[in-house]
Amino acid sequence: MHEHGFVGTVHRGKRKAPCHYYSRVNISLGYLLMWIPDAEHVWKSAEIMRDFHFGDNVLELLLEDGTHYYPVDPSKPQLPPLRNPDILVGENDLTALSYLHEPAVLHNLRVRFVESRIIYTYCGIILVAVNPYKQLPIYGDAIIHAYSGQNMGDMDPHIFAVAEEAYKQMARNHKNQSIIVSGESGAGKTVSARYAMRYFAVVSKSGSKTRVEDKVLASNPVTEAIGNAKTTRNDNSSRFGKYTEISFDRKYRIIGANMRTYLLEKSRVVFQADNERNYHIFYQMCSCAHLPEFKNLRLCDADKFRYTCMGGDITIEGIDDKKDMDETRQTFSLLGLKEDFQSDVFKVLAAILHLGNVEIRNSGDDKSSVSPSDPHLAVFCELLGVNAEGLVRWLCHRRIVLVAETVVKPMPKKRAVNARDALAKQIYAHLFDCIINRINTALKVPGKQHAFIGVLDIYGFETFDINSFEQFCINYANEKLQQQFNLHVFKLEQEEYMKEDIPWTLIDFYDNQPVIDLIEAKMGILDLLDEECLFPQGTDQSWLQKLYNYLDANPLFEKPRLSNEAFVIQHFADKVEYQCKGFLEKNRDALYEELVDIMRASKFPFLASFFQEEEQSTVTSKGVKVRPARPGVKPANKQLRTSVGDKFRSSLSLLMETLNATTPHYVRCIKPNDEKLPFEYDSSRVVQQLRACGVLETIRISAQSYPSRWTYIEFYSRYSILMLYQEADLNDKKQTCKIVLQRLIQDPNQYKFGRTKIFFRAGQVAYLEKLRLDRLRGACIIIQKHVRGWSQRRKYLRMREAAIILQQYIRGKRTVRLEQAWAAVVIQRHFRGYRMRQIYQVVRLASITIQAFTRGWIARKRYKKMMEEQKALVLQKYARAWLARRRFQTMRRLVLNVQLSYRVQKLRKKIEEQFFAACSVTQVVDESILGRIAENNIEIQRQDHEKEVETLKGEIKRLKEERVSLHRKIEEGGQVNSDLQEQVIQLTKHVKVIPELRRDLNNLQNQRNNMDRKMKQQSEQARGIDLRPKGVVVNMIPGLPAYILFMCVRHADYLNDEVKLKSLMNAIISAVKKVIMVRLIICLLAFICTEFMKQNTPRQKKNCLQNFDLSEHRQILSDLAIHIYHQFITVMEKSLTPAIVPGMLEHESLQGISSMKPTGFRKRSNSIYEDSDTHTISSIIQQLSVFHFTMTQHGMEQGLIKQAVKQMFFLVGATTLNNIMLRKDMCSCRKGMQIRCNISYLEEWLKEKDLQSSNAIDTLRPLSQAAWLLQVNKSTDEDAKEITEKCTELNSVQIVKILNSYTPIDDFEKRVTSSFVRKVQSLLQDREGSTQLMLDTDYRFQVTFPFSPSSQALELIQVPNSLHLGFLTRI
Repeated sequence: MHEHGFVGTVHRGKRKAPCHYYSRVNISLGYLLMWIPDAEHVWKSAEIMRDFHFGDNVLELLLEDGTHYYPVDPSKPQLPPLRNPDILVGENDLTALSYLHEPAVLHNLRVRFVESRIIYTYCGIILVAVNPYKQLPIYGDAIIHAYSGQNMGDMDPHIFAVAEEAYKQMARNHKNQSIIVSGESGAGKTVSARYAMRYFAVVSKSGSKTRVEDKVLASNPVTEAIGNAKTTRNDNSSRFGKYTEISFDRKYRIIGANMRTYLLEKSRVVFQADNERNYHIFYQMCSCAHLPEFKNLRLCDADKFRYTCMGGDITIEGIDDKKDMDETRQTFSLLGLKEDFQSDVFKVLAAILHLGNVEIRNSGDDKSSVSPSDPHLAVFCELLGVNAEGLVRWLCHRRIVLVAETVVKPMPKKRAVNARDALAKQIYAHLFDCIINRINTALKVPGKQHAFIGVLDIYGFETFDINSFEQFCINYANEKLQQQFNLHVFKLEQEEYMKEDIPWTLIDFYDNQPVIDLIEAKMGILDLLDEECLFPQGTDQSWLQKLYNYLDANPLFEKPRLSNEAFVIQHFADKVEYQCKGFLEKNRDALYEELVDIMRASKFPFLASFFQEEEQSTVTSKGVKVRPARPGVKPANKQLRTSVGDKFRSSLSLLMETLNATTPHYVRCIKPNDEKLPFEYDSSRVVQQLRACGVLETIRISAQSYPSRWTYIEFYSRYSILMLYQEADLNDKKQTCKIVLQRLIQDPNQYKFGRTKIFFRAGQVAYLEKLRLDRLRGACIIIQKHVRGWSQRRKYLRMREAAIILQQYIRGKRTVRLEQAWAAVVIQRHFRGYRMRQIYQVVRLASITIQAFTRGWIARKRYKKMMEEQKALVLQKYARAWLARRRFQTMRRLVLNVQLSYRVQKLRKKIEEQFFAACSVTQVVDESILGRIAENNIEIQRQDHEKEVETLKGEIKRLKEERVSLHRKIEEGGQVNSDLQEQVIQLTKHVKVIPELRRDLNNLQNQRNNMDRKMKQQSEQARGIDLRPKGVVVNMIPGLPAYILFMCVRHADYLNDEVKLKSLMNAIISAVKKVIMVRLIICLLAFICTEFMKQNTPRQKKNCLQNFDLSEHRQILSDLAIHIYHQFITVMEKSLTPAIVPGMLEHESLQGISSMKPTGFRKRSNSIYEDSDTHTISSIIQQLSVFHFTMTQHGMEQGLIKQAVKQMFFLVGATTLNNIMLRKDMCSCRKGMQIRCNISYLEEWLKEKDLQSSNAIDTLRPLSQAAWLLQVNKSTDEDAKEITEKCTELNSVQIVKILNSYTPIDDFEKRVTSSFVRKVQSLLQDREGSTQLMLDTDYRFQVTFPFSPSSQALELIQVPNSLHLGFLTRI
């Protein structure tokens, strides 16, 4: 035994008695609560009523139903385990409990599952997952991104946290990883494994067009369809074990996957118990029998086939087989398995169903027969292309090869039915293996594998009323996995203690190697089973007798007292009784050679390939073994080599070698009840699974050493209240912790000091919590004593003074003058009446005045409204009259036209009748009419000539005016030329002053550079991004490049050079994409965007582009501006995000109010706490100040600055709230105070920068309401109503999550009861809105670019020579 080493003692086959962590036999009332065994609830809480001393034979306890006397053996007192303080209940990690034992684990899981509705809990290196039997909103992509990159232990327990830890260790240590998911049927293993693979697919996008991660996820529906079935315990039970290796390249992106399967339950194909189903794929096919592509399979409803109707009900509540079939076919296609392959698979599956309906009749004398006209036989042979005559013969006959001859012997009906079922099982097993191989082929992509993460979804320990060969193999696999788990836990504990330099002399743990040897060693159970299978006449009974003879002396093997057809094995989890019936048949898995030959001769190549001769290949692999297994035994013949037990042993050995070569991570799935009720907790069922899955073994190993582990900073923060004044040394907290602890705990064996942590024995944290609570309670009593004393003294002095006055009056030292007193009362009455009348008169006058003005205003308003209505009526009257007149005139014109046409017709008729009689009269009339027409034409021509003359006179006048104006402009141009000459003369005079101005400018530049250097140093201390202008840019006005480019655009427009303008615009757009130049974009938009042009000044309108229209670039520039803004926001977010959670949540900005809880949690990511490297709220404010200064320095518009600040505040609020949702340790009253204090700091910063109008503080409303919810009372109906009324920015899911996660820091606080949470849920059920738990931190507010005209005159801009822009010329 090494003094400072790590020595493990191994108990083989028998566990050590549990220890309940009593440091001495005497128990006083200081420890009030303990656990006692209970038949119904497994463990029941009890309170100690009387002190227990050594020699007492009974322990007096108080239960809920009265007093109970717990018997104790005085010679060897085995006292019940103590209960943890309530403040420690509900922890994220079971190993953080001060008292570690079975009842503490059971109670902690119940509190988290039932009261807090939390399904995940750590137990050291194990993640315990309790099946909620309900969909929970904790698996979205937002949750995945929240866990990505986080250390294990920083967030609440989750399957994503385990997956992230495996991914991180693979990338950091360059070592393969494994996630081992186990549990009972119905505990949620398949779902947990699916979520783990989904996590890897999301966080490690391949980026290739093949979308490998989608194919990896798509393999799940296919494998579940062909390998999962409904059982009495689970509607989607995996009936096989699966190990999926997800391969990664050097950049740790998924490049492929590979699956290995174990022990498919083939017997389910031909037999199902009551209320169970066959594999899902059969029912999916039957539901689609009516589809055209399935017509040739001759399928019908599932209740018509023998292999699918044995269990009774063929449907599952809430499951649509037809919809699942569509998903299965889609995933087949996504995996690249084409229609031809799918068609072949469906043919084989349909043939198996028809084979089950082939009727085998009894022909007497141990003979059987099959009708050649059996319709199902014909369909089977047609689908698979086999010979019907040969199949009928060899289903009912068997060939026996003797020494001299070969005999064909008929078989009875029972053996013929077994042969038919064996053929169906064999075909399905080959089909299953074929599909898995094709999936593996589809998941292979070109590229070298750098590392992999394996996900093992395997059956947990099983024990039923009747246990057979399948349960034996499953429990054998769990024995191997448990051994590997025990050694891994032992190794991790050793590494932890060696890293912290902790001397640890002894630890013992249970080793199940004797059980494994009993099963797999030479002359073990499997060896004897294979040997018995060699004999043709071997039976289950003869094999069982051999077990009795050879293994009777083994203490782990027992013979049942009341049965001669079973045997009992003492497994690590429990004793299991196995029925020997069927062991030999299932181990042989025999199929007659004649039937194999028929299948091999099939005309259906897909089926024939199943039964081709395969060369036996030996399994060779490299890896680190847990412990040498039994010596390799060379099989005697082919039959022994192919036994199911031998195959399973080989594949299990290969699996263990793979696991031992990886870093394992464990997920133990727990089934809380057998009725599948949501959030119902059956303690007896849970404790049975905890014992079977190794959780309690982890607890036992941890409890023997130092389970509670605190960093020095955490210990100092929590227990500084126990320190004396002279001990509180802030400079050396580590030494202070050592001094205090040595004073508080006298026994040095109860704790150890490591390099970064303090290690405590079980129960010591509870003891420290008791001391802390006593100290707080004592302080409260002292405060109450002084307050009450002060109050009583004050009351006493008032009473004493009153008593002295009364005594003085009684004794005559004071006299009462009644007349004067009465007169004073009368004067007071009249004076008060006068004062009240005066006040009344003033108030009355004011009221009348207010009423008068109010009534006048109302009357004027009413009058104005009436006038408006009257004027509207007048306008309507005239408008309607005008419309009526217009309609009347239109109708009258129409009537006149009709009358005129009618009268003309009548006149024509009359003229024709009188034509011959009045011919002379008509000629005279015609001559007169023609004369009148000629006169009219002359008059019209004269009027037209007059109009033309007037028009020409006006044109001459206009031309004269233009000539005059042109003369005036020429004169003005001459004046301008003279002015310009004068300006040139003045400028030449000022040239002599330029050197002096340059010297002054250089001095100013030096001063500016010094100031910028100091600001740069300050910004580097704030770790902010440095976007400030440097070097010569300091001397330029903000946006100088934008102004220069804009002037170039205007010059190209002035030259009317279209080619140059297009080239310049394309170059500008390409260059702006690389830099942030918002000023240029706004300048250009001001002259091409309609909205901006409306705000242009007259001078700007005068300077608009004259020759070209750049409106075609409007959308390009708008998109470019938005892209630049979002890019800028992304840069700021990347810099600000690391400081948000530490600054807003973890740092305690309110001194003296510690929100740290006594968790003692052991973080497994080796993240060492460093006090000097933590972010605070000051870090966030300093970073925001750097952003604001940078934006202002670059001349960014105030409107854009406000929008950017609002986006940053939203990021702060959303990130902080999301972490609260995923961190139970942050849901406390004191943490709510810290958060509200930090929000107030941010609000003060907005006021300081004059950014209140940005509405940035509104984005923190959800966070503010969450902080308020943590602080408010949560007990009465009024509290529930107030919460629903005030938490308007939080949805119902978020409110309930915070209430369930609320964690008291001290015993003075109360937990939120389940009834209160249900009350709040009932009040929130009608609330509409989002049901997402997390806020989208990637959300972007819509950005608008406000137009703010620049005050910079373009003609005054100077281009520094240091920019080397000599090719630019001012014109």
